Amino acid sequence: MTAVFNRLTLFILLCAFVAPVAVYHIAHHMLLRAEQDQLQQNLSLTDRAIVTEIDRFRALPRILGQDARIRALSHDTSPQNIALANHYLETIVKQVGPSDLYVLDHDGKTLAASNYATPQSFVGHDYSFRPYFLDALSQGEGRFYAIGVTTRKPGYFLSSRIDLEGRPPIVVVVKADLTPLEAAWKAAGVKTAIADEAGLVFLAGDPQWRYRPLHRLDAGTLDQLLQERTYDGIDLENAQPIFKATDGSFPDDDRQAAIRLDGEQRLVTLSSTIQPDGWKVIAATDASQASASASLWALATLASGLMISAGFYVMDQRRQLIAMRLRQGELLEQMVAERTSDLACEVAIRKRTEEELRRTQEGLVHSEKMAALGRMSAAIVHEVSQPLAALDATLATAGLLASRHAQEEVGLRLEKARGLVRRMQRTVKHLKTFSRKDVSDMERVCVETVIDNVVELAAPRVNSLGLSVDVTGKTPSPTVMAVPVKLEQAMLNLLLNAVDAVADRPDPEIRIEHRHGLDWVEIAIVDNGSGIAPDLRERVLEPFFTTKLTGEGLGLGLSIAAIIIKECGGAIRFAEAKAGGTRATISLPVADRPETSLEAAQ
Repeated sequence: MTAVFNRLTLFILLCAFVAPVAVYHIAHHMLLRAEQDQLQQNLSLTDRAIVTEIDRFRALPRILGQDARIRALSHDTSPQNIALANHYLETIVKQVGPSDLYVLDHDGKTLAASNYATPQSFVGHDYSFRPYFLDALSQGEGRFYAIGVTTRKPGYFLSSRIDLEGRPPIVVVVKADLTPLEAAWKAAGVKTAIADEAGLVFLAGDPQWRYRPLHRLDAGTLDQLLQERTYDGIDLENAQPIFKATDGSFPDDDRQAAIRLDGEQRLVTLSSTIQPDGWKVIAATDASQASASASLWALATLASGLMISAGFYVMDQRRQLIAMRLRQGELLEQMVAERTSDLACEVAIRKRTEEELRRTQEGLVHSEKMAALGRMSAAIVHEVSQPLAALDATLATAGLLASRHAQEEVGLRLEKARGLVRRMQRTVKHLKTFSRKDVSDMERVCVETVIDNVVELAAPRVNSLGLSVDVTGKTPSPTVMAVPVKLEQAMLNLLLNAVDAVADRPDPEIRIEHRHGLDWVEIAIVDNGSGIAPDLRERVLEPFFTTKLTGEGLGLGLSIAAIIIKECGGAIRFAEAKAGGTRATISLPVADRPETSLEAAQ
């Protein structure tokens, strides 16, 4: 199945690259054919327009020759007759619309003209060299397109010979202005032009084509145009051909389309011939539009082919993906079963690991408590041995007094002995409670009680150095959630560190301050010892970091204290005390905080 899809995709992809070439040529041919049809219509309309414009004035010379005022000029050229003829010709021009009307004698000299009153009057000028005059004398009629030698305006000259019995003939000439056709051609958007029999364009919608040959003129044709002064004032010798072609000529068969170059522009051209003058009418349009449209069709074909190829490719990929997913489903079920078994083993291992870590942490906490007790061992032994010695002496005294029957004195000595026993029991009770390992339940704890227990635990050590701990603060403080023994351990570690810091001071001072707000409690242990260097304050809470001499501590006291306080939702921070030394502050949240305080804290 995959091989079939691949072959089909390759076939479509091949067609996607071959089809645009075929589409381009087909579309280009069809578009050129459409442009040729359009040119054909434009050419037919142009031919009819030219013939219609010329036919308006074709019979006018012969009609004017029947007027008595014109015929009288053959034998009477008096000023009165000439004035009448001039006025008549001027009136005809205003009413009918030709450019000029004038009458020539049999020698080609102008007798009367419609423009007699203008600076460019034809009257008195000799036009015997013009072909239209020579043709009229020899053939009866003449026609000729040229630039006027007097007015310098181009026009189509139509002439007729008027024969008078017994008198010399005269020639009546009409000059028609065909230049309005150029404006219509320019507005049509199609390049249209008329060339004479010699191939020189004399009317064109594009001004750049006017008075340029369709092909290079030969010497004989050029000499004839110069002698007849057809295009008087135009530099025909240097005029460049309009089209670049092999021979520059147009096909003999009219209305046969051809592709020609006008400079760098490719044009589709079509021509026709107007008789009897043999004029060539040319219509042309830009061939690049057909090429551009054909290119768009080819590009659209290429894009469609690529999209279809991509569609087949995507379908094949999707089919393969579905098959692969079906195969993977079975593998996945097998992998899930295997992974489930592995996860069960991992969960069991993780639980054992977590339990070992918990026991290890509790062991470290207990070890640190034992280390703290070890640090106070000498003071504790002194605290216990001193009451024991006193108890021994008191009981001995009580025995002597009993032998003397001094019962009252014996009672006092026994009461004193009981006080010493209670003192030792209290000390042992605190030590037993502090050294317990399995206490981990959180409960509401009174801050003042914790402070009192910590002071009492540290009393043997504090008293052995001759110190006293000053406790100040606002009471009663709110309760906090904590494990009492762990909270005492954290605070005791901080207090013992303060005792060690002031042990060598001449004026040692330690105080515990506590204060509280609506949702927090702060307990600060302040000493005037050597303090903690600023660069070490961030490290003192790291495990196994210590500034004491080797063997004086595990380096876990402050780290464990920080863990305990964090479990209670609080934090420990260190700062320099005002009188020097260290200020260690424990911040704890209140157990029952007001709702407003909780919202403010959030």
